[in-house]
Amino acid sequence: MTPLNTPNRPATAAPYPMVATPDAARGHAGAEISAPAQRVLRNTYALLSMTLLFSAAVAAAGVALKLPAPGLVITLVGDFGLLFAVHKLQNSGWALPAVFGLTGFMGYTLGPVLAKTLALPGGAQTIVLALAATGATFLALSAYVLSSKRDFSFMGGFLFAGMVVAILAGLGAMFFQMPALGLAVSAMVALLSAGLILVETSRIVNGGEPNYVLATVGLYVSIFNLFTSLLSLFGFGGSDD
Repeated sequence: MTPLNTPNRPATAAPYPMVATPDAARGHAGAEISAPAQRVLRNTYALLSMTLLFSAAVAAAGVALKLPAPGLVITLVGDFGLLFAVHKLQNSGWALPAVFGLTGFMGYTLGPVLAKTLALPGGAQTIVLALAATGATFLALSAYVLSSKRDFSFMGGFLFAGMVVAILAGLGAMFFQMPALGLAVSAMVALLSAGLILVETSRIVNGGEPNYVLATVGLYVSIFNLFTSLLSLFGFGGSDD
């Protein structure tokens, strides 16, 4: 489980007022998406597609090469460090390498998880089911926001606080060997990740996120967490634990 970047963006990525289109700013259905928001949306989805493919390729290589899991400490340091680097470099030429570094590292951490799932009875079907459910959820939520233009940014603080609680609970379930708590945390993270997809997409549509690099990372991390949580939930029945 990977910690999400905070919904409170740096000053350089602060929401700008949309005085000329008040309906869009309020998220009214039928409001037109502004030209800058459309540009951010196109760039975000293009970069998101590339990072997802790159991350999947790294994860597949990890499974094929049987790479070892990096461990909790390395995972947390790598995730937080690379997230920090993306935020620091968001407006420089090094932003894209930082994004691919982050998504590649997260793909590397996913490889051992997929290998462990494949070792379970019906593991391949579990991965396919989790992947299909993640894709369907992302497409449905994105289509809803794009069609309704509703503004879900008010949920950001609540969802971020919930994710912090989920991370702490997940660490407790890991250290104290509590599978039931771990399963509950996976369900909680799946719901929170779906909500964060709504928030991030609505911020893009309504002009609240002018930086496509940060928008891409926000959506990628939510999709990653949603997939790993569903993988844990769907694979629970096939576990020998």
